[in-house]
Amino acid sequence: MQDFITKTVNLREGTPEAKRQEIRDYFLKTWAVDEKLYTQLADDQTFYLRGDALRHVIIFYLGHTAVFFINKLFLAKVIDQRINPAFESIFAIGVDEMSWDDLDERHYKWPTVDAVREYRNQARELVLKVIDTTPLSLPVSWDNPFWIIMMGIEHERIHLETSSVLIRQLPLDKVVAGCFGNICNERGDAPANPFLSVPGAEIKLGKPWDHPLYGWDNEYGSRTEKVESFEATQMLVSNGEFLSFIQDNGYNTENYWTEEGWSWRCFKQAAMPLFWLKEGQEYRLRLVAEEIPMPWNWPVEVNYLEAKAYCNWLTAKKGKTYRLPTEAEWYRMAGLNGITDPVDWETAPANINLEHYSSPCPVNKFKTGDFYDLIGNVWQWTETPITGYAGFKVHPMYDDFSTPTFDGKHNLIKGASWISTGNEATLHARYAFRRHFYQHAGFRVVQSDFPLVIENDEYETDLEVANSCENNWGDFFEAGENFQKQLAGFITETLTDRPISRVLDLNADTGRLAFELAPYFDDITAIDFSARFVRMSIQLQEKGFIRYIVKDDGELVLYRDLLLSGTGLGKGREKILFMQDNANNLKPVYTGYDLIVVPNLLEELTCPILFLQHIHERLNAGGTLVIASTYNWEASGIKREHWPGGFKQDGESVSSFEGIRVLLEANFSLETTPFDLPVVLRKSTRNSVTGLSQISVWRKRG
Repeated sequence: MQDFITKTVNLREGTPEAKRQEIRDYFLKTWAVDEKLYTQLADDQTFYLRGDALRHVIIFYLGHTAVFFINKLFLAKVIDQRINPAFESIFAIGVDEMSWDDLDERHYKWPTVDAVREYRNQARELVLKVIDTTPLSLPVSWDNPFWIIMMGIEHERIHLETSSVLIRQLPLDKVVAGCFGNICNERGDAPANPFLSVPGAEIKLGKPWDHPLYGWDNEYGSRTEKVESFEATQMLVSNGEFLSFIQDNGYNTENYWTEEGWSWRCFKQAAMPLFWLKEGQEYRLRLVAEEIPMPWNWPVEVNYLEAKAYCNWLTAKKGKTYRLPTEAEWYRMAGLNGITDPVDWETAPANINLEHYSSPCPVNKFKTGDFYDLIGNVWQWTETPITGYAGFKVHPMYDDFSTPTFDGKHNLIKGASWISTGNEATLHARYAFRRHFYQHAGFRVVQSDFPLVIENDEYETDLEVANSCENNWGDFFEAGENFQKQLAGFITETLTDRPISRVLDLNADTGRLAFELAPYFDDITAIDFSARFVRMSIQLQEKGFIRYIVKDDGELVLYRDLLLSGTGLGKGREKILFMQDNANNLKPVYTGYDLIVVPNLLEELTCPILFLQHIHERLNAGGTLVIASTYNWEASGIKREHWPGGFKQDGESVSSFEGIRVLLEANFSLETTPFDLPVVLRKSTRNSVTGLSQISVWRKRG
């Protein structure tokens, strides 16, 4: 495999022409090794078989990696013509059991292998033309055409690995051994696998935006986690170690499995790992294109559910708590043991990058620091469901690379495998799979007495809450002027002549007004009727970010990732108390305020009249009441007898403002002439409702 060895490209250093040649070479080697992978198929008919019932037939992947280049370059307007629109549709979308997946073979008429190969040749020449003729400047960042070229290359290298797993599941007589490098011939008994201590620390996760290596969207952003001290196995769990779990009836003992795991085990009737075979009392191991006697000193390859069951079995046997490492714990081990990026290697320090073997190898062969195989050999399952770091944003040319996996059902794998190349072999690589899926993946075990804390920062999909987030924070995504910001600006600019310390916001929504006011006042209580809304405000306050999905165009959506530090509104957030309560029936504790703001709340209350009759009881003498209202009493179905105004009385028109003035005049004096602020309620990026909210300011007498 020496002719195919290369490393992902440094995109910030060097000269443009040297970088162009480097990217060209990287592209050609990637293309060649991808095609070499399929030389392991026995004949062209094998391309029409499925390795996994949940994935496409093999020919899809032969066409997919080429089509990806053309579709992305066309989308990015780097090219203005397609090669074959039909192919660029049929080979466009892979499969991960998502709602839009389509595995019904009746919907596909697969072309011949020769036709796909011809398409690949055309695509290869077109990509080379783009590389050779497109202006190149450094650094190559997200908006650079060469980022799209790198995206296609790294995407192809991902499929080098995932397609090899599918080939590994084909019948043995449909593959040919010896066509894709040399497998490891070192086999023996499983070595002892001691636990080593790892001191705790605060770990900073996330790839800097100016990092020199290509990255997928989920790598960027930031998160800080406190990692407590733990112990971890020095090596990956070997086939020999896992055999003890099997022999102890592990696959038939429900208590060792999670509910999800037991359901999978029963459905599959699993009795051993997928790639194990048993003939009499002898075990064999299926590799990509051949079977060998079981190498007990190689790492076991399992899915997450099996790895977790093994840990639970170990817990039951030894009386301590055993589990898989978290993402942060893996980074702690990697940092302590000198793991670096491929650009720093002369020769790969592990069974990785196709530099040593085209198979796994013994778990005690490659050591870095105190541990073996922190990178390479096989991927390592973690306890961590993948999600974006704070500050995550999708690349507009590949907006569904990561976000479909942010569902709590896809766990991260770390460390890469023997066939991991390019981005996959880098420190910041973040790939995740469904817990029942197989990759070239195994695990190591962690022992820790500290409770496992999993950050599960999923995107808010509740339509009401997401729309509230957009109405509160959408201006940071160029969604137009913001009502809460304008209202806060009015308050902070015009009420400076009076002593205000304690503030009550009676319609917190998802927090924007409170965050706007926080730098100016000592104590802010922000109340909302809905815990769903309050939850988002508290997350923004405590974690510094929120995530939500808004409707864009038709069935398309936008993924919003709001980082508080990027808004300039983090100052004073510790002075805000977010609470859930009913403004029409507030607890007595909410009293003694200098300023009460009622932003577009009256029209949501059951009885606005009752609220207005008693609001003075919660204000200090001389305190200020700010009311903003659209007076849209019908929208919330408020009974006619509870309207303050907006009707005829004794033949005369009574406006809502006049009705409010009558209700307040016994305790308040009007401070300013009422004025209107625009309110835009977004339903999607192309659909919104615009109204006016009237602002009035009242001073409590006495």
